[in-house]
Amino acid sequence: MGLGNHLFHARKKKGLSQEEVAEKLGISRQTVSKWETDETLPDICQSKRLAVLYGLSLDELVEFDIDIKEIQEVIDRTSEEVSNKIDWTKAWSRKYPILSRYQKEVDTASYGAELDKLLRDLEKKYGYSELDSMLVLKDILASVWQGRKKRGR
Repeated sequence: MGLGNHLFHARKKKGLSQEEVAEKLGISRQTVSKWETDETLPDICQSKRLAVLYGLSLDELVEFDIDIKEIQEVIDRTSEEVSNKIDWTKAWSRKYPILSRYQKEVDTASYGAELDKLLRDLEKKYGYSELDSMLVLKDILASVWQGRKKRGR
């Protein structure tokens, strides 16, 4: 996605028209339009003012991804009580069907026992809570997965 598209989506997400942005920045509506169509680029000062107007950092503005931003906002707004009510396996199995069937194929008890040992080790060695240990282990597993993807395995 180009900068113009990022600017367009950031403006729309904030619920502003091109006219409103132009008025707030003291520029013409056509200038905003040219930025959003990649005809021209805002200078660094205007970019900083746009970032403030849209409630984003300059980095976020340049790399604005509406889907990622919306997902992060949903995560931030979701209470632990609501999160605990969600069947995450069922939710993710729509995208990854293996999650709905692996329990019938895999000896989950033996893998669970090994993971439990790793969790207890993290709790004992580092004094982490059960939840923190699980999050650390999840992050380590994700890192291993990324490494395998990079190596083409």
